[in-house]
Amino acid sequence: MIKRLPLPSVMLLLCGLLVAVSVLLLSPSLLVAADPSADVYFHTPGVPDGPSAPTANENHYPQVGSLDSRLLMWFIIQQHTYFGGFVLALPIFCVLLEFLGLVAKNPAMALRYDGLAQDLLKVALLALSVTAAVGSVMLTMFITLYPSFMQYMGGTFKVMMPLYALVFVGTTFLTIAYYYSWDRMAAPGSKWVHLSIGVLAVVFGTSLLLLANAWSAFMMAPSGVDGQGRYLGNPWHLLRSALWNPLNLHRFLADIMSGGAVVLAYACYRFFSGKSQEERAYYDWVGYVFLFVTVCALLPMPFAGYWLMRSVYAYSQSMGVTMMGGLLTWLFVVQALLIGALFLGVNYYLWQSMGRIRGGERYQPYYQYLLLALTGCLFIWLTPHTILMTGTEVKAMGGAQHPVIGNYGVMSSKNGAVNVMICITALSYIFYRRANRTMTISWAKAGNVILGALFGLGAAHIIGLSVYGFYLPASLRVGLSGPQAVTTLLVVTLGLLLNRRMLRGAMIHGPVQWGQISVRGMVGLFGLAAAFTWVMGLMGYIRSSGRLAWHVNELMPDTSPWAFTPSLGFAAKMVTINMVLFWGAVFFLFWVCQRGQQPVMHEDVSAEKEAGFLPSPSHEA
Repeated sequence: MIKRLPLPSVMLLLCGLLVAVSVLLLSPSLLVAADPSADVYFHTPGVPDGPSAPTANENHYPQVGSLDSRLLMWFIIQQHTYFGGFVLALPIFCVLLEFLGLVAKNPAMALRYDGLAQDLLKVALLALSVTAAVGSVMLTMFITLYPSFMQYMGGTFKVMMPLYALVFVGTTFLTIAYYYSWDRMAAPGSKWVHLSIGVLAVVFGTSLLLLANAWSAFMMAPSGVDGQGRYLGNPWHLLRSALWNPLNLHRFLADIMSGGAVVLAYACYRFFSGKSQEERAYYDWVGYVFLFVTVCALLPMPFAGYWLMRSVYAYSQSMGVTMMGGLLTWLFVVQALLIGALFLGVNYYLWQSMGRIRGGERYQPYYQYLLLALTGCLFIWLTPHTILMTGTEVKAMGGAQHPVIGNYGVMSSKNGAVNVMICITALSYIFYRRANRTMTISWAKAGNVILGALFGLGAAHIIGLSVYGFYLPASLRVGLSGPQAVTTLLVVTLGLLLNRRMLRGAMIHGPVQWGQISVRGMVGLFGLAAAFTWVMGLMGYIRSSGRLAWHVNELMPDTSPWAFTPSLGFAAKMVTINMVLFWGAVFFLFWVCQRGQQPVMHEDVSAEKEAGFLPSPSHEA
């Protein structure tokens, strides 16, 4: 028999249950039921655990005299991006060079790889200090000039701040340890351990880039927050926004290009300041090696940029139209012109490099045809979809799109043009590799026919897909870029492998006479380095301007008095000023590194001559 409870006990029990339910409802674990919020991108529920994005009336912008805060931030952020890019890239180069030195069978080449790696790491160490100093100035300016923005971003990303600081300290410590342990761990038994320190420095540096990209990607395509901008407690959703992965690939390749450009400029600087033939020969070789590395990062860049812009369109069609079909369209035309100039410059350098190779004159006539094809592709690549016209001209033509030129402004033709340019550049490199060799294989003629058919059919397939794209709607046309990229990859890879197989056992007319390149070739090499950084600055501006009037897209408006979208001319001037000041600082670092330093030369002069780095009497003849 159940005993009935007295009324006071029942009331006390009910009050206790009510208090317990209230506590449970207010607990963070069950706050979803009390205050349900959904992720603006992933559409998953979460628990708000961060500040709301400031509204237009809540934003605060301290005014410092008549200074334009946005231009100041533009300048300092770009300088930090430049220095941070090659601080990430140079340790990667050093690790690869040290590895090549460890596995090289030629003692002279092994010493050169190792010496070059140590030489570049010294520049990277100085640049790391500059990057940290510029980063500190940038953080101070953000807190001073944009306090509302920093308060919101700091509160949203507070879970990642300790990790970012830890990774930065680890990158700095490992880079310093990698440099100062170079001579102490030069013994064969400890050299692999030293290489492992470099690999760890690269891993930490790359992780730092990925964490920094999370801020940029979040500002363009926020995720991990609700409609009010409140963090929902899932750090992976906050990190993995719609543009994070394509932005990671795009900026990683851009940093490799930036680092390669710095090494190219360093090689040109040391080549022209060298006081001996041996020193000029050494840095001529350095320029050649790192042009190859930089081009390897340049070739996939159009595809990485296409992935990024496709992701932009998938996230926000209006943002994509603004960047590629609206306000920022002509900046992409300038970018296309610069990328085309890069391909022309690479081919020009290879053409000038024939001067250091015996027998290179045999292939000189072919370059005029390659130049003609590259120029045609360049014209298609930089043709805009619409042209600048007055209202009367638009009315007379019947629309903003030109009936002929407009056909070449769509991505179908541009993808075909850039893929053909990549194939032509690979063909130029094949000619360069054959310049001082005569093939001795019995199937040389058949191999040339196969090689010609490979490039011819590959170009025909790429062009055919481009033409076919004109008959497809835009939603289907973008899918043709995949087959075009695969075709280009197959043509370049199979062509280089086939050429390497055909040159096996070939008769060599003499080693490469390093240092014999023309002055025009080295000046062109530095022009390539400057163009790389110019493109990097321009693309960074385009990517940031896609947000237009927002600090954080659709969440935090930019209501500052200096918020405006600069004109094409103004943006070009700012990018150019940033580039000039960056290179001025870089050349100062070169001068500091060169003081009291001698080029790495091997004591075995015969080995140097055998490797082709020192002139021999036969070379001079």
